[in-house]
Amino acid sequence: MTGSEATQDSAAVDRSRRRGPPPVCPDFHAAIELIGKRWTGAILVALTDGPLRFGELAKSVPGLSDRLLSQRLRELEDEDLVERTVAPDAPVKVTYALTARGNDLKPAIGALREWARRWKLGKDA
Repeated sequence: MTGSEATQDSAAVDRSRRRGPPPVCPDFHAAIELIGKRWTGAILVALTDGPLRFGELAKSVPGLSDRLLSQRLRELEDEDLVERTVAPDAPVKVTYALTARGNDLKPAIGALREWARRWKLGKDA
């Protein structure tokens, strides 16, 4: 590397430091904001094992009100992560399941669950 190349590299590093770190990817930020909403992650985790009826889902996530569960499920439906299926039985049977896009989250959810176990064990040790 010549002296002028080293000076140019040094100047580029100095400029990048003055500008600060690069901004967070807006797609990543939007996804984390959606998944990170209170109760949303727990709902998605509950659905990773397969479709659930509303009452089963409510029992899977203790402390979650029916009103908030309904709201979060609508949000997840709007984002095409969860689908609602209505069977015209008597009484009507409504189930919720992950869509193909929702199923794409399974590896990330599994990795996060494993990390959470290790993190919690580390705090208790």
